[in-house]
Amino acid sequence: MGERRRSWAEPYKIKMVEPIRMTTREAREAAIQEAGYNSFLLRSEDVYIDLLTDSGTSAMSDRQWGKLMVGDEAYAGARSFYRLVDAVHDIYGYEELIPTHQGRGAEHILSQLLISEGDFVPGNMYFTTTRYHQEAAGGTFVDVIVDEAHDPTSLFPWKGNVDLDKLKALVDEVGADRIPYISVETNVNMAGGQPMSMANLRATHEYCSSVGIPVMLDATRALENAFFIQQGEEGYADRPIAEILREICSYSEGATVSSKKDNLVNIGGFLAVRDEDLARRARAMLVAFEGLHTYGGMAGRDMEALAEGIREMVDTDDHVRARVGQVQYLGGKLIDAGIPIIRPVGGHGVFLDAAAILPHIPQDEFPAAALTAALYVDSGVRGMERGIVSAGRDRATGDHHRPKLELVRLTIPRRVYTQAHMDVTAESVIEVFEHRDQVGGLRFTYEPDELRFFQARFEPV
Repeated sequence: MGERRRSWAEPYKIKMVEPIRMTTREAREAAIQEAGYNSFLLRSEDVYIDLLTDSGTSAMSDRQWGKLMVGDEAYAGARSFYRLVDAVHDIYGYEELIPTHQGRGAEHILSQLLISEGDFVPGNMYFTTTRYHQEAAGGTFVDVIVDEAHDPTSLFPWKGNVDLDKLKALVDEVGADRIPYISVETNVNMAGGQPMSMANLRATHEYCSSVGIPVMLDATRALENAFFIQQGEEGYADRPIAEILREICSYSEGATVSSKKDNLVNIGGFLAVRDEDLARRARAMLVAFEGLHTYGGMAGRDMEALAEGIREMVDTDDHVRARVGQVQYLGGKLIDAGIPIIRPVGGHGVFLDAAAILPHIPQDEFPAAALTAALYVDSGVRGMERGIVSAGRDRATGDHHRPKLELVRLTIPRRVYTQAHMDVTAESVIEVFEHRDQVGGLRFTYEPDELRFFQARFEPV
């Protein structure tokens, strides 16, 4: 007899629930209008299934909640800080830890310390806050990701890879001394949660070491990247996730981490490096901008929950298998229904191809933002625009950055929703897709100068 396909279930049971409510379509139409057609400006009480982000929205475990009770709230030298230092060293492998309130605090410190006016910072696709901090420090971001990352239909499994030819061309053009570091993101967010291969990361580090360019990871979703390597890269199928994660980090001189993702906490982050002098300089900035070097913007209880979350995420492989599995479940339902999405399905969310779904809306009328609003009105599901609005404007010309990808991100919080919630989400996407000709474009009524997608307001064209 052939082997029967068996279902899998989440590796946890529910101990506490938080009520959510479905509103009427009329109420949602009023809410999205009041929010200026920007899902960031909706009130959470008006949202049924919240897929805006996986940042800080995950459910903590009973062990993490227990750790809150033993947090050491000493201003200096708290034992909770040293527990966090040990957890980062044991799991990620970095010797020096600089705690921050969240990932962008670490990005700010790293950018200010290493980037000088006129520098170039290559990276495997931009991320909004990362590029902002690099540009604010006087740098210019240069995209060196593989071309497949910009093609929603490509099935290339390693869309997060660095294109070494693009990187070498930049070094030849500007010189290695004008490149303070390469910013390498694991499981690239703006590409659709797409992983790097270990072979590519290793080759990138070898080349950069040969020309004296440090590799700095955005290791925010390195756990999910480790899962894809285990599942798809030769030689890793029998290796535990914890071991693969440690190897990923070994090909870098440091990392920024928003702990609100992989690390299963609601607030927190860190900069981790190997160089003692860089760590000393970072701590000096930390004291000025975040807090003392032994808390960095987090309470002792936050550091306790974070240290526990770091260890818990790799305690067994079951957690990340179920986490990515839920994303792939939703993605599979949409693929089966013929909905254009980024493929392969990524690690933290399903990305709808708004340009393909709404070809009648020009990019300057923000099709991804329009699709996000339409999905909310249909079902109360809140997603996020990841297209021209998120890309912002060129600082020199004032014109829009026009990314090739115009996406709506449906981001799955960890340990929060059930498969039934994914079914409801899929049904809503299919409903909007079937009536897509009724969705119109948007225009700005208010456009912030920086990181405009957070607070911009729109109206229908």
